[in-house]
Amino acid sequence: MHVCTYICVVKLEQAIQSTKFKNEVHKAGLNILYTAWWLKTQMSKELKEFGLTHEQYNVLRILKGKYPDQMCVRDIACRMIEKNSNVPRIIDRLEIKKLVKRSTSALDKRETVITLTQGGITLLEASTVVLNKILDESLVITEQDALALNGLLEKVRLAES
Repeated sequence: MHVCTYICVVKLEQAIQSTKFKNEVHKAGLNILYTAWWLKTQMSKELKEFGLTHEQYNVLRILKGKYPDQMCVRDIACRMIEKNSNVPRIIDRLEIKKLVKRSTSALDKRETVITLTQGGITLLEASTVVLNKILDESLVITEQDALALNGLLEKVRLAES
C-alpha cells in the first residue's frame, strides 16, 4: 500500500501522531486541513503525468465552463480555488504549452482575454477522467454522507461571506 494512502486510512491521531486537541471542533479543523492536503497530494501526482499543476488544471476547468466564450484574467482569478494564485503567470505557462490562447478583447482593447485551444480541451478531458477516478476511489462515502458533509463545510465557511 502506498505510504500516503496508508496515512489517510488511519485516524487523524495516528497520522499526525498527536492526541492533544483543544476540542473536537479544533480537531475537525485539523482533519479538514490534513484531508485536503492528502487529496491534493493524490491529485498532484496524477496531474504531473499530464504536465499540469493544480492551478493550471483549475484554470483549464474554468475556461471549459465558459467555452467557447473567452474570459478575462480577472474573471478567471475570481473563480480560482486558491485565491492567491498568480493567474497571469499560470496563463503564461498554459500558453507556452499551447493549451490556451491569449488575445485582445474586442470590447475593450486594454483587456486581455483567454480561451481554450483544442489541445487544452483534449488534455483537460483526459486528465479529468483520471482525477474523477481518484475521487471515486478516495471519497468512499454515500451521496447522503456527501450531502451532509457539503452542508457542514458550507456552514464552516459562513464567516467567509
